[in-house]
Formats: sequence, structure tokens, C-alpha cells
Amino acid sequence: MNNNILVTGAAGFIGSHVCDHLVNSGYSIVALDDLSGGFEDNVNPSCTFIRGSINDVDLINRLFAEYQFQYVFHLAAYAAEGLSHFIRRFNYNNNLIGSINLINASVNTGSVKCFVFTSSIAVYGKNQLPMTEDQTPLPEDPYGIAKFAVEMDLKAAHEMFGLNYVIFRPHNVYGERQNIGDPYRNVVGIFMNQIMQGKKLTLFGDGMQTRAFSHIDDVAPIIAASIENNSAYNHTFNIGADVPYTVKELATIVCDCFGVSEQLVFLEARNEVLHAYSDHSKVKSYFGHLIKDITLRDGIKRMVEDARAKGPRTGKKFENIEVLRNMPPAWTKLI
Repeated sequence: MNNNILVTGAAGFIGSHVCDHLVNSGYSIVALDDLSGGFEDNVNPSCTFIRGSINDVDLINRLFAEYQFQYVFHLAAYAAEGLSHFIRRFNYNNNLIGSINLINASVNTGSVKCFVFTSSIAVYGKNQLPMTEDQTPLPEDPYGIAKFAVEMDLKAAHEMFGLNYVIFRPHNVYGERQNIGDPYRNVVGIFMNQIMQGKKLTLFGDGMQTRAFSHIDDVAPIIAASIENNSAYNHTFNIGADVPYTVKELATIVCDCFGVSEQLVFLEARNEVLHAYSDHSKVKSYFGHLIKDITLRDGIKRMVEDARAKGPRTGKKFENIEVLRNMPPAWTKLI
């Protein structure tokens, strides 16, 4: 089999797991990642790894011409939703323009049978609970805006050029291989990193924000299998866990699984969607046999083992903040 699948963000958290499932299904993968947030040792050794950026148009065009990809899995993104307010240019260049480079190449090559895109429930905004695919997205931050723009561009590319797509809107995914060193995103990883460094857990506001934290094994297998389900083509799916928890409840579970006493610090509230969880009736009707419904406690236990084996990590401080106004003080200290 030729290298007929491109996976972007393949050294990252979700992307590396998707690669594993594709390899196990017999596909041959070109794994593209710039290693800005991922790690090369995450990449399945059966993949052809290429270090590069989706913003490198010449590289993208060269790869598409050389490999004539039949499928594209686009997972590369900087998914710091809250930080996106303060890195607007970076956000749109990486999460929107980079995506367009891939869509252009897919259209121009003509070999791509389906373009699989990981969007986000950030496209919905607030006050749409539970979030369902038939609702009109009203994103509240630049990250969600960029994701929704790519969704709309894929639909336009399908109508104009016949490019098939599958869009997934995952949310609050956690699990083994997550970059726990990033101080701006992935609260589960942030909590674990703080515990292993002997620090108190930091929560924005009162910690009563609710999220349905989703283990990677309830997300990656479905994304990988989507290309084999032609009935799913040109559809959008929410994907993730059904049960919402408060961030404070999450902190309690993480501390319990680490076997440490709960020590919390409540920071000034930030501007964010307070409650976010989605309905998954649609994805269950198409991919129900792949959903494992891993409980939060069981998923956290798995991730704790992985985090302990690797130890705490010092995250990269974001060096190109574009807007300082109204930035949370906890983040301002990182500059």
C-alpha cells in the first residue's frame, strides 16, 4: 500500500493516537508535525515522519504531489481557546490559513477521497446546551471562529469541487501522551503537572464551570474509522463524553487518583464559556460500536500512570503575545 494518508499534528496528542489506529488498520501514513506542541516519540514508528508546518505552502504542495494522498486527517492546531483572544494573528494563521493550504492542495491534487477535520465544540459559543449539530454556531473566541471558518470552507469546497469531508467537534479530550507542560490549555494535564511539581492546583473563578471531559479512547478510534463509513461523508459530528463535571470536581478526582490531599488556589475568573457539553446522538448512530464510554475516574487513572512514568514537564511560554489588555493575571506572569 502506498503512503496514501496524510495526518497533520501527528506528533500531538490526538493526532498520534489517530495514527496508531490507522496503522493498526493497515494504512500507510505520512505524519506531518512542526513539533511546536507535540513530541516526535509520540509518532508511530510505522509512519513516515516529516517535520514541517502546514503554513509551508511549498512543502504542502510537494507532499501532495509526491504521495497523491487519498485521505487527509487534519488535526494540527494550537488549541488554546482562552489564549486565542490574545494571539489573534497567530491563531488565524495556524488554525485557519494553514487549514486552507491543505484544502487547496486537496482540491488541486484531485486524489483526496475524504478530508477529515477535527473542529471543536468551541464553535457553538455559550447558552446552547446540550450542544447539537443542528444548532447555529455562535463562537465566542478567535479559536472557535477559526474552526467554524474551516468548517464552512470545507462545505464550500465540497459544493464547488466535490471534496468530501467529515467534521468532528471533540471537546476537553484528555489521556495518555497529552502535553501536560502547556500552561495555557488542557486543565487535566495542568492539574497533573502541578501535583507532580508539588504545587497547589489553580482554578479560574469558583471552579464551577462544567465540561464533559473525554478520554482519548472514546475519540481517536472514531476519527480514524470515519473514512471507512461512506455514509458519514459530508456530515458533522459532536464527539466525546456525555457526563459534565465541574472543574472543581475534576480537581478532586485528579488529586484522589494521585493519592494527594486536595490543595486548591482560586484565581480571578477569566472570560470564558461557563458551561459546555454536547449531545452525541448523531455520532452514536453512525459509530456507536466504537464508543467505550470510559468513565472520568477510569480515564484519569490511566493518564496518571502515563504522567508519572514521564514525570513533570516544563511547558513552553508563549513568546508572541499580541494583545495584553484584559489578559488573566496568571498568564501575564508567564510573559
